[in-house]
Amino acid sequence: MPPSPCRRTVRLTAPCALLLAAAATAVTAAGCGDTGEPRGAGPASAAVSPSRLWPELTPASRPAYDIGEVDHEVVEGVSLPGGDVRAADPVAVVRAEIAASPGDYTRDGAPYRETARRIGDCRVAGEGGRCPVLRPYHRDLTGDGRAEMVLGFRLLPQGMTAVRVYTVERDRLVRIMSYEDAVSGVEVAGRSLVVRSPSEVAGYEYRLRWSWDPRQRAMLLTHDEMLRTADGGAAGRTPSPAGSGR
Repeated sequence: MPPSPCRRTVRLTAPCALLLAAAATAVTAAGCGDTGEPRGAGPASAAVSPSRLWPELTPASRPAYDIGEVDHEVVEGVSLPGGDVRAADPVAVVRAEIAASPGDYTRDGAPYRETARRIGDCRVAGEGGRCPVLRPYHRDLTGDGRAEMVLGFRLLPQGMTAVRVYTVERDRLVRIMSYEDAVSGVEVAGRSLVVRSPSEVAGYEYRLRWSWDPRQRAMLLTHDEMLRTADGGAAGRTPSPAGSGR
């Protein structure tokens, strides 16, 4: 039976032993007095495993509030020449949403009725003035090598901003992300979209990250954080409950 690897011994010939002794002497000299003994890195905190609270609670079977986790909807009435999202007219896209959601935009008492009124003043997105449609951006957020359209427009008179992401499927324009709130900034981080909103706590803001999920064919809210702002900030405004879902 061959010897166990854990107990295997190595016999050295005389020349090999002399060479190893010389190498050990050189290493000791180069160490400038270092004995080679282990050194402590300081006290380490003890590992604590998660502790479950209220184990008697019955697990919830469905969410209490619908915050729009999945948005995948074909936009009707918008032409898409060549199946390229860059060819879509952003103003026409917002007009299509207004037409599809009269309760939000055109009916009596609609919360965003001023947006519907001002859309008639738009010739080109991002021209400013009374036009509520912001300049669109095109980024590959799904990882398929083709650009998506990130579109924003003002929700008036509420003072909020709508953020939408559109892609192309079978030459049709499809909305894959929808969010609105009191938005203070929007960023693209890799293939994720980060929306920053003011918090009611002075010096802090909400940062929400959406990332593409191929199974749902939509951008999902994957991170929802409350973080301190770089400058400490003054007291922020309270985000819209309807938008944030908090």
